[in-house]
Order: sequence, then C-alpha cells, then structure tokens
Amino acid sequence: MSERVLIKKYANRRLYDTEKSRYITLNQVAEMIREGTQVEVRDAKTKEDVTNFILTQIVLEEVKNKNALLPSPVLHLIIQYGDNLLGEFFEKHFHPSIQNYIKARGMFEEQFKKWIDLSMDLSGIKSNPMKDNFQLKSFMDLFTGSGDEKK
Repeated sequence: MSERVLIKKYANRRLYDTEKSRYITLNQVAEMIREGTQVEVRDAKTKEDVTNFILTQIVLEEVKNKNALLPSPVLHLIIQYGDNLLGEFFEKHFHPSIQNYIKARGMFEEQFKKWIDLSMDLSGIKSNPMKDNFQLKSFMDLFTGSGDEKK
C-alpha cells in the first residue's frame, strides 16, 4: 500500500508538503506520484479537497510539454458529456483497465527477465553439458559403459 501525503494549497498558488514541511512545485508533486505516493491536496483556508484540480493541472502541463495525451475526439467527448457519462466509464472501466495493463506488463517483464537469465545459464552448458553435472554423467555412464572402465 502506498503512502499518502497531505499537501496544502495556498491562495497564492503555492503548494506545501506537510510531511516534509516545505513548499513544492507541480513538478515535484508529479514526481512524488510517479514514485508511488498518493497525494491529497486541500485548500489551506477552506479545507476543500482540490486534489483533482491539482492533478488535472499536472496532466495539462505534461500535455503542453508533449503536445498530446488524449486524442481530440476523446477530449471532445469529455467536454460534451462532462462528468455525467464519462465519470462512470472512467471509474468502472478505464481505471481497472489501466491497473490490469500495468500488472500484466510487470508480470511480462518479470517473465522475460527469467527467460533471459535462463538462456544465459543454458549458454554455458551448451559447450559441454556433462562437465559439471555429475549426477547426469553417472546416470549416462550406465548406458555407455564408461563407468566400467574405471573399475
């Protein structure tokens, strides 16, 4: 379970990290989230939850820098239908889909690493499969008669 940090938003648009007792930027909030920290942003004066507003600002800044996040037709739908229809879709379908994708990607990367490690281990055996495998060698000696020569 990831940690949760309370951030206070002041009227002058400054953000204050209550855990580390320091002012932070939107980029620093984004970095905290990338590292797995959950943030909750509250207006310092009204105590209103403004987390979604701040997260949206972060997304918009990233879009501005990269010039795209969602295709225009999707943005049109978000504006057209607003929170009524799309909020339910994002909560019930989009969020779980992204979580499943991240989980599957992690599992695939882990399995691929295991395959790479296994292939590296097997590449050393390829030149002389019997060299360091005494149990297999003694078993094979039963069929080749090699074990009889030593007696």
